[in-house]
Amino acid sequence: MGRIIAVANQKGGVGKTTTTINLSAAIGEKKKHVLVVDIDPQGNTTNGFGIDKLNLENTVYEVLLDECTAKEAIIKDIVDGVDLMPANVNLAGAEIELVSSDKPSANILKSALDYVKNEYDYIFLDCPPSLNILTVNAMTAADTVLVPIQCEYYALEGLSQLITTINRVKKKLNPSLDIEGIVFTMYDSRPNLSTQVVQNVKEHVKQHIYQTIIPRSIRLAEAPSYGEPITVYDPKSAGAMAYSSLADEVISRKDL
Repeated sequence: MGRIIAVANQKGGVGKTTTTINLSAAIGEKKKHVLVVDIDPQGNTTNGFGIDKLNLENTVYEVLLDECTAKEAIIKDIVDGVDLMPANVNLAGAEIELVSSDKPSANILKSALDYVKNEYDYIFLDCPPSLNILTVNAMTAADTVLVPIQCEYYALEGLSQLITTINRVKKKLNPSLDIEGIVFTMYDSRPNLSTQVVQNVKEHVKQHIYQTIIPRSIRLAEAPSYGEPITVYDPKSAGAMAYSSLADEVISRKDL
């Protein structure tokens, strides 16, 4: 049965989508079967895998509105070992439509994924950078939440807000939800700030922190414009090696 991991942070620009794309691709290269679900109306994960989000018949939006099944929305083999359930701007209207629906709105994604999760080793849910019905759906469906944190001054503040959100979802909707781990992104070894942020977070949080730290990298920033994960765009780059290392850590934690 697939392990469902929501990649979430209420702060934008922390490397959430970059982590979803590159971690899933790195795990796929290790002979695991991975599904990525893009739950952000911006559709950056969809674009980052080279899929034209403007010309899609079925997306997460149609799945959430019960206009198609999860299987009908999945695009197979976008890279080795990875399938994608895409998203586009239509998803922005889902929150209003779900809230106004007579059906319980927080469990819709979970119910849809129940039909496909046994086909995958991992399912990654790329959440929007806000607490809305889409993020709640993701956390209700997930087993764990992976939290990317940018090495910047306000990192700890954003993390505490997210942990509060996770605890609320756990209390009311998903009692088994837990934090998968925290991964530091956009790390620059030159300024002291990055090192201080890492140390500060380690001193103040009890959650698991991955040993792998994702560096700030031009190659990582370039890869989405070519519609490729870093493992394809530049497999020998520091960014590719970092995500491969993170993939090993994520896989090893499955057996803990």
